[in-house]
Amino acid sequence: MKAVLVLIALCLLAGVNLYAQTPQSAAAPQQTGDPGITPNGAMGEVKAIDAASKQMIVKTDAGSLVTVTLGDKTVYLRLAPGEKTLTNATKITFSDIGEGDRIWARGKVSDDRKSVPAAALIVMNKIDIAKKQEQERAEWKRRGILGVITGLKSETKEITISTRSGMGTQSVVIPISDKVEMRRYAPDSIKFRDAKPSNFGEMKVGDQLRALGERSADGNSFTAEKVVTGSFQTVAGTVTAVNPATSELKINDLQKKQPLTIVIKQDAVLRKFPSANEMGGMAMRGPGGGSNGAATGQTPAAGQGQAANRPPQSGPRQGAPAVEGGMARAGGGGGFNIQDMLERLPTISVVDIKVGDTIIVSSTKGADPERLTAISLVSGADTLLNMIAARQQQTGGQTAPNPAAGLGSGIQFGIGLP
Repeated sequence: MKAVLVLIALCLLAGVNLYAQTPQSAAAPQQTGDPGITPNGAMGEVKAIDAASKQMIVKTDAGSLVTVTLGDKTVYLRLAPGEKTLTNATKITFSDIGEGDRIWARGKVSDDRKSVPAAALIVMNKIDIAKKQEQERAEWKRRGILGVITGLKSETKEITISTRSGMGTQSVVIPISDKVEMRRYAPDSIKFRDAKPSNFGEMKVGDQLRALGERSADGNSFTAEKVVTGSFQTVAGTVTAVNPATSELKINDLQKKQPLTIVIKQDAVLRKFPSANEMGGMAMRGPGGGSNGAATGQTPAAGQGQAANRPPQSGPRQGAPAVEGGMARAGGGGGFNIQDMLERLPTISVVDIKVGDTIIVSSTKGADPERLTAISLVSGADTLLNMIAARQQQTGGQTAPNPAAGLGSGIQFGIGLP
């Protein structure tokens, strides 16, 4: 039993921050019902270290703060992210621990769940965690597929999804075998690591899906190793109130014309879309030419590296705005990849959002339809919505984007990379 508990704890520790997004302002910490605190230990991120008193403050994923007291007999072990046992752990010292590291402090937790004298400290270095996270993200980008479920065959356990690429929209069939690891986002949860083990029967047409595996040569089928699904919704609205103290926004939904409350929790990702003027400054000055490939719809800093080295695409259509043409090139061919683009936008916090801003927010479908817990939020979204509407009108589609239907453009705004 002890070995099983150790394995479970290590799995939790390994996943504590591997899939976390950039933290934003959060509501008041919860000190009860925190899965990061058990009677025999606490897990979380080191926020402060007091070398003189041999103490550290640890913040759990749920936001609880725990004081960890260390003694002369405390054992310090470092474990690489992904390890499931202590077999390959290496001994370290107190001085080897830094702020931002993830720890599992083993010891009897106080009755108020606010302190623990640690008999052992299992440490995962923040740099190692970041490298592991980047490797996993890179694999999901390289071997992953993203789409919306359009069909389910229960008798053969086959999923059909609609997925969008530079070549347009395509249907792909994903057979599900007993070997496929399936997980599903929990209602009102924004964390990939909180996704629960799932099965074929829980999926619904309209769900978003991200899978890891191999696509067939003709692109019509996908052999999955891991599948993550969720019922997401995307809404756009105008901000009517901002409360930084509670990390909540009030908006008027542009689609249904109703007021909504947006809750911003710790792992929500908030980004700012550049204005039309800013986008125009980054766009190429003409077809096939311009400023060193800067017209990719990115911020200048994001223009360095892989995105900046993409081969040049054809210039904007005759008469098309420079900003719109640059965005089309960002995705290549028949559309732009909003997921790729959003990851390059600068992050912001709740205090950067102002009354009157237009925002797009994605969330899982929760218990209260008028209260949404944000997964991703983009301010300055009027530029994006106007651009999508213009593209749809030019291609004979609907004249106004519908955020509830993936912005009416085959865009999946909710489910992100692990």
